Amino acid sequence: MKRCPPPGAGWTLSEGIFDLDRLRAQIAELETQSAQTDFWSDPSAANKTQQRLSRLRAIATPFLDLRKTERDLAELYEMLAGDPSPELEKEADQMAAKFLDDLDAYELRTLLSGEHDARNALVEINAGAGGSEACDWASILLRMVTRWGERHGYKVEILSETPGDVAGYRSVDLLITGEYAYGYLKAENGVHRLVRISPFDAAARRHTSFARIEVLPETEETEVKIDPDDLKVETLRAGGAGGQHVNKTESAVRITHLPSGLVVTCQNERSQHKNRASAMTVLAARLGELERRKDAAALKDLKGDTSPAEWGGQIRSYVMQPYTMVKDHRTGHETGNVVGVLDGDLDGFIEAFLKRPPAEGTFIE
Repeated sequence: MKRCPPPGAGWTLSEGIFDLDRLRAQIAELETQSAQTDFWSDPSAANKTQQRLSRLRAIATPFLDLRKTERDLAELYEMLAGDPSPELEKEADQMAAKFLDDLDAYELRTLLSGEHDARNALVEINAGAGGSEACDWASILLRMVTRWGERHGYKVEILSETPGDVAGYRSVDLLITGEYAYGYLKAENGVHRLVRISPFDAAARRHTSFARIEVLPETEETEVKIDPDDLKVETLRAGGAGGQHVNKTESAVRITHLPSGLVVTCQNERSQHKNRASAMTVLAARLGELERRKDAAALKDLKGDTSPAEWGGQIRSYVMQPYTMVKDHRTGHETGNVVGVLDGDLDGFIEAFLKRPPAEGTFIE
C-alpha cells in the first residue's frame, strides 16, 4: 500500500509545479478579455483565447482539488497521531494511495501545455525498409497504438488503409479522439525498429524491419485556408476486403490539393460523404503541418525526428531475439516486457518522453 508522506515531508503541493498566483492572473486576464463586447469581432483570435483559457483552467482546477485533498490528509494524519485507530489508519492509507496516483497523473498532465496538446491525434503508420516484414510490423504497431487508445478510453477510428502485398499494411491512417490524445501520442513520432525471427522466412532467420509513426494534431478546416477551387475530388471503387459492396459502389474518395500536391484517399466507410469528410480531416491536418514548416523549430517540436524509416534513424528498438528488450533511444527508457508494450503498455515511454530535458534548439511554447 502506498503511504502518503507525513506533513512537512514533501506535502508542499504548490511548490515546484508552477506559479499558481501567475496562473490565476493569466486566467483572470483572459476572462476579462472574453467579457469584452467586441470579443467575437475577430472569431479566429477569440477562439484561440478561449482555447488558451480552457487549457489554463484545466491546469488550475484539478490542482486546487489536489490541494484540498492534501489538507484533508494532513488533518487525518494529525488525528491518527493523537488517537491511533485501525479503521482511520486504513481510510488514510487508501486516501493517500489515491492522492499519490492522482498527483503523479496531474504532474504528467502539466507537461502537456503545448498549443496543440489537448487535441485529437491523427496517426499515420507507414511500412519502411523490410518488405512484407515491414508491412507486418506496421500492423503490429497499429494494434499497439489502438490498444493504448482503448486502455485510456479514447475512440480509435481507421480513416484509410493500404494493405501490404502479403500481410499487414503499407500505410494506415487513424484518428484518436479524446482529451490530450495528441499530447501523449506525439511521443510515438518517429521510426520504430523491430528485430525478430521472421515468420515469413522458411529458414527462421532473424530479420530487422522498420515502420514510421507520424502523429499530427487534428486541425479544423476553418483553421487552414482551403479554397474549394484548389481541390480535385475524385470518386472511385474501394479496394481490399469488403465483399461485393467495394466492387459495385464508388464510395472511396481521393482529394488532391493542387497548390501543395498533397493527395489523400479514404475508402473505409460505405458512405461517400463520410469518406470525403475523413479525407478533409486528413488534408486539413497536413496543410496545417505545411504552414507550421514556416517555423522549422516549431516543426521539430511538433513532429520530432523526421528521418527515413530505415537503419540508423529509429527512435525506439523492439528486440524479440536473441533477448527481449524495448529501448527508446531518445530517453534511455527501456523494459524487457516486449509483449506488454506491443499490447499497448506505452505509458512508461510516454512519461519518459514528456519529462525529458528539452534538446538544444527545441521550440518551447
